[in-house]
Amino acid sequence: MLSPKMEEALNEQIKWELYSAYLYLSMAAYFEDLGLEGFAHWMKAQTAEEVLHAMKFYKFVNERGGRVRLQEIPQPPTEWESPLACIEYALNHEREVTRRINNLMSFAKEEGDHATEIFLQWFVSEQVEEEDSFGRLVNQMKLIQDSPQGLFHLDRELSSRPLDLNLLAQGLA
Repeated sequence: MLSPKMEEALNEQIKWELYSAYLYLSMAAYFEDLGLEGFAHWMKAQTAEEVLHAMKFYKFVNERGGRVRLQEIPQPPTEWESPLACIEYALNHEREVTRRINNLMSFAKEEGDHATEIFLQWFVSEQVEEEDSFGRLVNQMKLIQDSPQGLFHLDRELSSRPLDLNLLAQGLA
């Protein structure tokens, strides 16, 4: 059984996972407007992944006898100075999500909630991957910053990211 404070903290994280999805969908729209369909596709895949993360928290709260209480999701930005600025924003956002996951882990340890600690370990590892993925993308974009050809090539490469909606559907079931 979750403590009321842990239930509240996990519900807050559900909000942030859904905000992440909302943010990345906003970024996809930004990239589509620029004609960067590969970037947009990559962000849509990221959106689906974040919804899946939210659903993992949703399922866990329910399995532990808690109650999911959805919260208002803030409106994400819709404009950035450049594609690079957009990806840098996403990297900083992932760093904030990492901070929040680490705080949840510390809170679970303080509460002696071993089941939540074990559950959160997957997210701790996932955040390493998320930051690495966005960090590599930022570095690539910095290398090609003044090259439209490089941006076009990277856009084509990003369009190959798998978008497995079946995996998302499983998370929603």
